[in-house]
Amino acid sequence: MLLLCITGLPLIFHEEIDDLLHSQVKAAEVPAGTPQANLDKLLANAMASAPGKVPHFLVWDRDDPNTMFVSVGATITSDPSKNTLIRMDLHTAAFLDAPDFTGRFTYIMLRLHTDMFAGLPGKLFLGLMGILLCVAIISGIVVYAPSMRKLSFGTYRARRTRVVRWLDVHNIAGILLVAWTLVVGFTGVINTWADLVLKLWQFGQLSEMTAQYQDRAVPAKPTSVDAAVKVAAEAVPGMTASFVAFPGTLFSSKSHYAVFLHGDTPLTSRLLKPALIDAETGKLTDTRDMPWYVSTLFISQPLHFGDYGGMPLKIIWAVLDVLTIIILWTGVYLWLRRRKAGVTVERSIAKASAVDNAALTSS
Repeated sequence: MLLLCITGLPLIFHEEIDDLLHSQVKAAEVPAGTPQANLDKLLANAMASAPGKVPHFLVWDRDDPNTMFVSVGATITSDPSKNTLIRMDLHTAAFLDAPDFTGRFTYIMLRLHTDMFAGLPGKLFLGLMGILLCVAIISGIVVYAPSMRKLSFGTYRARRTRVVRWLDVHNIAGILLVAWTLVVGFTGVINTWADLVLKLWQFGQLSEMTAQYQDRAVPAKPTSVDAAVKVAAEAVPGMTASFVAFPGTLFSSKSHYAVFLHGDTPLTSRLLKPALIDAETGKLTDTRDMPWYVSTLFISQPLHFGDYGGMPLKIIWAVLDVLTIIILWTGVYLWLRRRKAGVTVERSIAKASAVDNAALTSS
């Protein structure tokens, strides 16, 4: 948990850190309301910079409304985690750059935070640690009241021994942050199940939506991706495209564009709705709301990282993270003290309690 809190702290400010440490080509400054470039033209320009590769996804950049990523791989069935990301100007369709994120400080912190560079086993292990954290928090709530029955809420015994002072810091910070640590811990557990949740959606809802098209092959000349996005937007009014999966990729069928759209409120901007567009005819074949378990995953992500309320919320999340690090570190200290021969936390607490009781009796 110390690892997760320490690596999670810079991730709260990952955008600011990347801007500070890495220079990148900026998109052209355009007046507000400037329409986006034709996506077919943008895609053609992107592929010209990546000869021999094929497009997997178009992704609108959440952090920069003027740019888009084109994710390309060696073949249509290649592992998307090894794709190259090409950054494009969303309004001029010009090539910007193809940054390598894998060497960045924030990428290393993200991998340590999400799977410790161990893939799915690492994610599931961290999920187990998150469950144990929630158990520890709940058990701490249960024992807090009995252990503090002779003391006022928030008591800090500054004149007592170091172990008692650290115990008081641990208890005060722990009980004040109990709601936040439970939320972050529980949403962190949900996030570690992301791969399993998406697999469940693929074999469930996506299979149902594409069952009648299983025997079709990937079209040699798919229809316009720009037109597909417009058809999807008309079919789901009030929502805008977030990313597009090409036919034959992980999040679509062999013969469909899968256009994923999102809303424009703080909550609905995190929820996606897929619309399948036939890549041969350009017509809508199906659109459905995501199942509850996928929506739960999408909602848990901004709650975990605190990245939906701008810089003020980021600062609050960072302060709470630092306080959680203090809780964990004092917990480690107290646990090590318990194991030290001849010195126990219980003995120190008993002495402190005896002094407190004597003082109360004399007064």
